[in-house]
Amino acid sequence: MHNKSDKRTVEWVKQSDYDLKTAEAMLKSRRYIYTVFMCHLSIEKALKGLYWKTLKSNPPKIHDLIHLLKKINYQPPIGLKEFIGELNQTSIVTRYPDNLSELQKVFSPKTASAILKQAKEALKWLKKELGK
Repeated sequence: MHNKSDKRTVEWVKQSDYDLKTAEAMLKSRRYIYTVFMCHLSIEKALKGLYWKTLKSNPPKIHDLIHLLKKINYQPPIGLKEFIGELNQTSIVTRYPDNLSELQKVFSPKTASAILKQAKEALKWLKKELGK
């Protein structure tokens, strides 16, 4: 990888991997809201890497996963598309919870673990699309 575009794509993927490892650490430490938050951030960064690779321009500073997919004109497999849509909905509530206690009930160990598992699958697909 020698050109600027490749280096930026590699950096987005590196950060995406780092964030997914952080999600795993948050699951182990029972910080389930942050498990979900970091899963979202990981997928967001991988999508921004794909954005850079596809459009050769800086991705917008947004957190909307569906918007990023539409901009780069990518369609994930149906199960992953549904998951990314659901993960997209968690962005606001995990960033700015109205009620921490209620959110902790929503993101149980089982739920957070399932989201992490699906995020790993989504990241695997994104990396395949990125050629990584």
